[in-house]
Amino acid sequence: MMRSNRLKPGMLSVFLLLSLAALVGTHTLAQGPAPGGPVRTDIAGDWMAFDLSAGFQNLVMVNNEDQPHRVPGPELGDFTGLPINAAVRQKADAWDATILSQPERQPQAHPAQYWMRGPGPNVRILKILDPVTQQTVAYTIAGGFGRADRVVWMDGRPHPSDYSEHTWDGFSTGTWENGQLVVTTTHMKQGVIQRNGAATSPYGVMTEHFFRHGLYLTSFFSVDDPIFLEEPMVRTQTWAWAPDSITAADTPFEAVDELGDKPLGWVPFWPLGTEHREFAEVHNLPFKASQGGKESLYPEYQLKIAALAKEEAAAREAAQSAALKKK
Repeated sequence: MMRSNRLKPGMLSVFLLLSLAALVGTHTLAQGPAPGGPVRTDIAGDWMAFDLSAGFQNLVMVNNEDQPHRVPGPELGDFTGLPINAAVRQKADAWDATILSQPERQPQAHPAQYWMRGPGPNVRILKILDPVTQQTVAYTIAGGFGRADRVVWMDGRPHPSDYSEHTWDGFSTGTWENGQLVVTTTHMKQGVIQRNGAATSPYGVMTEHFFRHGLYLTSFFSVDDPIFLEEPMVRTQTWAWAPDSITAADTPFEAVDELGDKPLGWVPFWPLGTEHREFAEVHNLPFKASQGGKESLYPEYQLKIAALAKEEAAAREAAQSAALKKK
């Protein structure tokens, strides 16, 4: 009796499934790291490249972190959480928001060290490719107030000379590190880090870490400024994927006369030595606790706040007693 070389239908199905599994396994191993080698992050970490293919470049700000500071804006004298020194505190106490009504200030954009965190912004991120090599040259980030749109150079170019022009968007370069896009920005104009006058100087350097988790993108950033900050200021902000969102059109500002009742050249300001105590009084805080500084950033500062509250209460009692004695 002769043996048949033909596979039965059931055996044929098993053979095809095993062959397919072997092919899939081979493909997966080819894309994975070599035994003992590093995990590739240029593909898995490049979330922006993935976004372009899926339409993920449109993002809306999730404003549930520090919402009072970012949307309506902080109160005068509220420097809590800022590692500022005495120099910038004096500058901020003299700052008057009416200065933005001056004709030369009306078209002023949010600076790079603030506009990614401002009221919004909804942003659009696009990849720029070399037309010949198809290598990534840069990312563009658009949507900030005043449209000081940013370019993050990814081609390894150096930062300009210290004597080069400083702009609202600064000069940014990026690299991929452990699946995160790390952006370093220099040559930024002196600009606010909070919309009550607290600022960094033109010598500040900003470092941003962008990383994606699901449909959310988070930026962890710090600004190191030897002139106005006692230590680097650290902040985070988050965006959500929104393919139907709309990035604001590039509408030019038009300067108009908003200070018709003031003489030409009038500059709004608070006199030097002004102390904005209203924020501390409304929120029942010791005034010194509202003034920021690196010491105020750490949990043990709660003990200092309690001590300051006792000191201020004792000072008020002493002042009241002195007033009564005069009567």
